[in-house]
Amino acid sequence: MFAHMNQNLFVYNTLTHKKEKFIPLHPPLVGMYVCGPTVYSDAHLGNCRTYVSFDLIFRYLTHLGYKVRYVRNITDAGHLEGDAGDEGEDKISKKAKLAQLEPMEIVQKYTVGFHEVMQLFNILPPSIEPTATGNIIEQIGLVKIILEKGYAYEVDGSVYFDVEKYSKTQDYGILSGRNLEDMLNNTRALGGQQEKHGKLDFALWIKAKPEHLMKWPSPWGVGFPGWHLECSAMSNKFLGHQFDIHGGGIDLVPTHHTNEIAQNIACCGENPARYWIHTNMLTVNGQKMSKSLGNSFLPHELFSGDHSILKKGYSPMTVRFFMLQANYRSTLDFGNEAMEASEKGFKRLMNSFGLIDNLKVSGTTDIEVGPLLERCYEAMNDDFNSPVLIAELFEASRIVNSVYDGKLKIDAANLELLKGLMNTFILDILGLKNEQAANDDLPKILDLIVTLRNEAKTNHDYATSDKIRNGLQKIGIQLNDGKEGTNWSKI
Repeated sequence: MFAHMNQNLFVYNTLTHKKEKFIPLHPPLVGMYVCGPTVYSDAHLGNCRTYVSFDLIFRYLTHLGYKVRYVRNITDAGHLEGDAGDEGEDKISKKAKLAQLEPMEIVQKYTVGFHEVMQLFNILPPSIEPTATGNIIEQIGLVKIILEKGYAYEVDGSVYFDVEKYSKTQDYGILSGRNLEDMLNNTRALGGQQEKHGKLDFALWIKAKPEHLMKWPSPWGVGFPGWHLECSAMSNKFLGHQFDIHGGGIDLVPTHHTNEIAQNIACCGENPARYWIHTNMLTVNGQKMSKSLGNSFLPHELFSGDHSILKKGYSPMTVRFFMLQANYRSTLDFGNEAMEASEKGFKRLMNSFGLIDNLKVSGTTDIEVGPLLERCYEAMNDDFNSPVLIAELFEASRIVNSVYDGKLKIDAANLELLKGLMNTFILDILGLKNEQAANDDLPKILDLIVTLRNEAKTNHDYATSDKIRNGLQKIGIQLNDGKEGTNWSKI
């Protein structure tokens, strides 16, 4: 409604370790690739935090007028248990064997579950959602080019990337800020080490053992792609050799994204993305979320409250609001007190938002909404600073309540600006929505109760009047007495 792409948007670039002005390669087009889930289990909250953050970024870039091609992949093969290397079993194949199912049954089940959770969080679908298994030909083609360029070698049906040779002309640790010597000293021996020329070398293509379930023919024999290769092939295919934004969780920096950069430079001669954006990790009461500590819970457990660490359940929009109250680069700490505070804050904001259509022009204005609107944009243009934006929206909420109660006057121009601000930033950019109970009769019932209370007041039956007000308050309904009668709102 308001913005244009000439806004001065600054983003923190992990590659340069500083905030930089966002200048797309081919405006108004923007290409953004975000590493998607490996679909062998339910999406965890760390995944959700990442995708909520990039949903915010996607929404804001679109709002500014950019035409965003957002690619978020599905990893349905090639992700081994040892995330940092080439060891262990394929996560999906292992789950399939344990469940006595076909791997694609596992993929289907958890892909559907992932999409359901994304919908609950009101996360917009990406423009393209490619799968690793749907792009095997492209991955084999990429391996061929890297071999031809001399940055890879084949050993008994497996192909490895030669990190030492690459590092003679390129900075392998450019994204993580680590030097090669430190990485070598801190790398333990991994599966396939006897085949590799160097400790840091990683698999582009892995020879499949006879019992391996997911495998494809290749020039080097039957095998399957390396996890890092998949994202390079899919980002190249759908966004080109270089695009604007590559994102994911901060845990992907040291290995997965480091190897993606190496693959792309070896193949295409340039870093795949101009801006690398990473979300920070989740903690629970100050501790890292993990199954061994008993503090790990899934989204549906958080919604239902069905977990020993939770006092109660919280709605999807409350959780989304909670996540957006922290900057995406900050550690996000879950706790019952923090969640309860977010629940109250979310309800307060949405209650005010619910009043905006009832506001009326009341003469000469007491407030100017323009500066508030500018501050909302300043917050988002400062590396998508959603917590500062939310603070500004609470100021907008205060104005709405004051105008509604008759404490502030507002003219037509400022009222229109205020309504546009609330709609744009709450619904379109933060992606929040009201979660009122789906009971069409509730307004009619409450209007009847308000009428009965007014009759009690008219008859000077103040005991009944107060009893109605206090009873409603206990179940989360606030009555507001004003010049034009009594209105109700959810607390």
